[in-house]
Amino acid sequence: MITAIVLIQTAADRLTEAAQEIADLDGVDEVYSCAGDVDLIAMLRVSRHEDLAEIVPGRINKVEGVLGTDTHIAFRSYSRKDTEAAFSIGLEDQ
Repeated sequence: MITAIVLIQTAADRLTEAAQEIADLDGVDEVYSCAGDVDLIAMLRVSRHEDLAEIVPGRINKVEGVLGTDTHIAFRSYSRKDTEAAFSIGLEDQ
């Protein structure tokens, strides 16, 4: 599974509609509106890099109100849950 984080800039008057249209696309798991340099962050999870090429330039960039995107592909995931699980291996037997 390939995870990509897409930073999206939108026109102010289309933010809500663009967010919902993007959230409805296949391959898009979540869309967050946020403060800062970008307006939306979309989390994509796909099985092939070719799917990213279809979703980002082929669909997200064509949503009305989307002004630009910046895509980041995740190599590895880290979370507190994963770390705690790794350090607790074998503790059940003690």
